[in-house]
Amino acid sequence: MKINTRYFGEIEIGEEKIIHFEDGLFGFEQYKDYTIIYDVESEDEPFFSWMQCVTEQSLAFPVVNPLKVSKDYNPVVEDELLAGLGEMQEDDLVVFLLATVPQDVQKTSVNMKAPLVINAGTRQGIQIVAENDDYEIKHYLMKE
Repeated sequence: MKINTRYFGEIEIGEEKIIHFEDGLFGFEQYKDYTIIYDVESEDEPFFSWMQCVTEQSLAFPVVNPLKVSKDYNPVVEDELLAGLGEMQEDDLVVFLLATVPQDVQKTSVNMKAPLVINAGTRQGIQIVAENDDYEIKHYLMKE
């Protein structure tokens, strides 16, 4: 399937690369299907990847593996919130943090309070609100 992307032009992706968010993302509830895009030519795993909406070219979010931000990231969430993702093996669990990269890149932040949780096996995703009091919506990546 060909999709138009915000930053990479037209690309080809397989149906197996589409992640469905039944409830969409907070503030973007009408957009349900996304794919993760990253630089495949890079030898290292990139710090930022892109979560591109497959139905709306202009909608793409920078995302980060939370373990690149905090080695002990462990959001607390009620199990029933994850039930819609289907049965999940430990290897199927994928978590991303949405990033905000403003014009002043020194103020780049990630949302540790509302991670994206994906079951890679079923390709179902959900955005949840972590119960952890110490996780911030704007966790700055660069200290002053």
